Amino acid sequence: MEVRLGVDIGGTFTDVVLESPKGLTSIKVLTTYAAPENAIIEGMNRVCERAGVPASAIEQIIHGTTLATNALIERRGAKTALITTQGFRDVIEMRTESRFEQYDLDLVLPDPLLPRQQRLTVSERIDANGDVLIPLDRAEVEALCDTIDAAGYESVAVGLLHSYLNDQHERLIGEVFAQRLPNVALSLSCEVSPQMREYERFNTVAANAYIKPLMKSYLGRLAGRLREQGTDCPIFLMHSGGGIISLENAAEFPVRLVESGPAGGAVFAAHIAGRHDLDKVLSFDMGGTTAKICLIKDQTPKTARVFEVARTYRFKKGSGMPISIPVIDMVEIGAGGGSLAHVDALNQIRVGPESAGSEPGPACYGRGGERPAVTDGDLLQGKLDPDNFAGGTIPLDKAASSAAIRAHIGEKLDLDAVEAAYGLTEVVDENMSNAARVHAVENGEDLSDYTMIAFGGAAPLHAARLCEKLGIHRCLVPTGAGVGSAIGFLKAPFSFEATRSVFVEFKAFEPSIIASTLAELREEATTFVRSCDANAPIEAEYKVYMRYRGQGWEIPINLTAEQAAKPDRATFQALFERDYTQLFGRTVAGLEIEATVWAVNATTPTPKAERVPATAATADALPQGTRTVFDAALGRTVEAPVIERDTFTLGQRISGPAIITEDETTIIVPSSRSASVQADGCIDLQVKG
Repeated sequence: MEVRLGVDIGGTFTDVVLESPKGLTSIKVLTTYAAPENAIIEGMNRVCERAGVPASAIEQIIHGTTLATNALIERRGAKTALITTQGFRDVIEMRTESRFEQYDLDLVLPDPLLPRQQRLTVSERIDANGDVLIPLDRAEVEALCDTIDAAGYESVAVGLLHSYLNDQHERLIGEVFAQRLPNVALSLSCEVSPQMREYERFNTVAANAYIKPLMKSYLGRLAGRLREQGTDCPIFLMHSGGGIISLENAAEFPVRLVESGPAGGAVFAAHIAGRHDLDKVLSFDMGGTTAKICLIKDQTPKTARVFEVARTYRFKKGSGMPISIPVIDMVEIGAGGGSLAHVDALNQIRVGPESAGSEPGPACYGRGGERPAVTDGDLLQGKLDPDNFAGGTIPLDKAASSAAIRAHIGEKLDLDAVEAAYGLTEVVDENMSNAARVHAVENGEDLSDYTMIAFGGAAPLHAARLCEKLGIHRCLVPTGAGVGSAIGFLKAPFSFEATRSVFVEFKAFEPSIIASTLAELREEATTFVRSCDANAPIEAEYKVYMRYRGQGWEIPINLTAEQAAKPDRATFQALFERDYTQLFGRTVAGLEIEATVWAVNATTPTPKAERVPATAATADALPQGTRTVFDAALGRTVEAPVIERDTFTLGQRISGPAIITEDETTIIVPSSRSASVQADGCIDLQVKG
């Protein structure tokens, strides 16, 4: 494609990137919550004007959005019913036995997505082997249709016990509803997430049904508005697993879009890692609402098949809604430029997870915000230029920031405005650093061996300070860092991962069953990719989740095409024991091995990133001026030279403290670091030698 558009709707900004023969052109506009498509149209027209390309020339649009996530967090979805097996209507409310705050006697568990009166049952039963114990009566389903129609439900989720093994009862319900209530959106768990563990599966299908009418309406409006602008081209959506799916599949399975924006950022970081031949990378994406941290090894983001959305307890793991879909594994915390700060009952500064977003935004935006946000703290410390924020399109009010920080932090802690701003940003930086430490420990990694890649509008402001806290010696800030996720959309392949639970005990290893299961999954995944591109070559990636008998969770094991086609017990066991030892240090003698979930990811080939030769800096850059900025490591203000990124060229260096400015973000180089420019335009921050 010669002209493509990448669009990422975030909680504060909508990032738009145009890829054309002239290169990449980008812009940031404030997100319009009531009608997100308005920001897309505005951004598209402005970026096309800047690039000198008519909107009608765009041949492909790739889009990621937080709309699905926000609908789940804010409970703004459709009126939805869950149909399940009699006796299991309370599964999503009973949750599991785990407590995310073990010693909190006043622990309040989050409410289920659907209240009890919206959870209905049918008299049927399939056992753990997939055999029918109690047949489903069609007349009972027809009566249920009448009940749902009378109650005015817009969407229905169907999650029956063990339907991942035998889907005939769910398919019968789908058939009856298609005939009796064709206008009610329907989601079947055997299609959305055919995996074992009913709590996760029921939540996933309920979430899909809950946001399906909203997303279908939004995607339809977006396509219509684009046609009105003369942009009548295919629209694709970024999904949580790091690939692209068609508009039609996105409307059918919107739950796969829940982490679409952050996934684009991870793809972007992996591309930069490939260009610089880095095998251990910490991806740091900080936007207006959240910060996302992801480990990238061997230039591939780590993936998982279950993640949580809408955490309600200080963003604590276990306090959210589990969604069982393929997803890039990352930690996400409420720490963005719009995250709001306050002083708690113990006189401690707390930041996030509540965000000012774009409406009203931080106090400095002058849009009615009265509480201090991280952006206000950055502004008061001299990290931002009030006259050139977002390329000068959003003037910042320094006096409003000062008033908000003094009123909500300074006066309560007897600090002046700059000290209070320093406390605010130091707290948010420590929150993000701690999240990175925990994520690394959980994955058995030492971050001192890693290189950070920082992107997102706010990340370059905070990245070097995080490196100081984490002991990371090198940080790369790529070209287009402020709109990194949108650029990542343009680098992502068409892909779809199909999963299925087929329980296999290794003492009864059946190669034919395994081979046929993986072949069926390959066909299913390939069909989805073909709906996006009918002629592109498609590669298949195979994976099995394995554990020792008695363990609660599995580890992923990658398989080659040959191992998938001709499964061998000894080979599978050797692969499992190798990866298990790498994770936990040893194997467990005498325990049987089990496989629970099988997955095949069909993907179009990703072009190998062109290597960038390392370039040594030989000349000092010439700054355009100076600015007073607070250096957190020194604990005082310093006079820092300011240089525009466009004038900072290959082979030049600048020693910190320094400030590097561009339209979408600002890079802070502290006193402990120096900055140079690499051949692909990346700013390379390293510890002074």
